[in-house]
Order: sequence, then C-alpha cells, then structure tokens
Amino acid sequence: MSKTVLSIDDSKAIRDMVAFTLGNAGYRVIEAENGLQGLDRLRSEPVSLVIVDLNMPVMNGFEFIKKARSDAKGAGIPILMLTTESRPEAKAEGKALGATGWLNKPFDANMLLTVTRKLAG
Repeated sequence: MSKTVLSIDDSKAIRDMVAFTLGNAGYRVIEAENGLQGLDRLRSEPVSLVIVDLNMPVMNGFEFIKKARSDAKGAGIPILMLTTESRPEAKAEGKALGATGWLNKPFDANMLLTVTRKLAG
C-alpha cells in the first residue's frame, strides 16, 4: 500500500506540482486549500507526511502546526513547510512549533522527493 501525503496550500498550481511529483514516485497525495481543511483531512485519513504552506487564508501553516501537534492524529506525523518565506526567524518559529523540515518555493522536484522519502519513508 502506498504512503499518503497531505499537501496543504492555497495555490492549486503548487498542490498540482506536489501531487504530480510525489504521485509519479508512488505516493498517494490528498489535498487541502488551507490549514482548517488540512486538519479535517488529517483527522479523517491516515497520512505519513504533511506538506504545508505558511501563508494561507483561514488558517496559516503555523496555526495548522499548533493544532496538529496538539491532536492525537497529528502529534507524531512529520510536517514539512513548503513556502516562499525564508527569514531565519520564521524557520526558527516553525521548528519551535513542531515543523520537521523546511523547503523554499520555488522547489526542486528532486529535492522534494528526497525530503519526502526521508520523512515519510
């Protein structure tokens, strides 16, 4: 059975690129447009990795991490930030909240796949 990755981003183009890259490598990718939808998906389906943007409407990536880490279903799941944000203080905040890794957009497909394999198996 393939591992499931939850991709949370308000950009459909980014979600499509993540789904294409990981789908071709054998991962099942489910999607959400914001952190709130992402929490619903996380609670309703078993996932091996969450890939989340920082800046989104409704619930941003940091808010998502806080909620996911306090939820039994999200406490131990690796969370990869995939964002245009590159300030060191933002990365430090993400790590403090429980982000497992950080990739900047635009992303290299091979790097995304390498990090996904490392975090999700």
